[in-house]
Amino acid sequence: MQHISAATAPEPAGPYSPGIVHGGFLFLAGQGPFDAESRLTGGTFADQVRQTFANLEAIAAAAGTSMRHAVRIGVYLNDLADWPEFNEVSKEFLGTPYPARTSIQADLSGFLVEIDAIVALDAQG
Repeated sequence: MQHISAATAPEPAGPYSPGIVHGGFLFLAGQGPFDAESRLTGGTFADQVRQTFANLEAIAAAAGTSMRHAVRIGVYLNDLADWPEFNEVSKEFLGTPYPARTSIQADLSGFLVEIDAIVALDAQG
């Protein structure tokens, strides 16, 4: 297993890795709408989704892959009413075929979205 992190993504808030490479996949820990200094960003839901995907993309790039190769994502929304907007914004970051996904409502303590992912290292995979 290999630890993966990115200077442009926030440091973990606890004892976990932002990403782990194992068995041809990158397993990405949940990311939220925080900048590299762990400050909450984004005034709108869409802005928070974009920052969250930017963090995931930075870690994926550090592993030599991209969120366009995500095979599964987990989406945690503070309010499920934001689900349609999430769908639209996520198309900016995900490739087709779109990854498998689970979306749930969660109490996110002051922010609106968190996303985790499993990403293929081999684009052919």
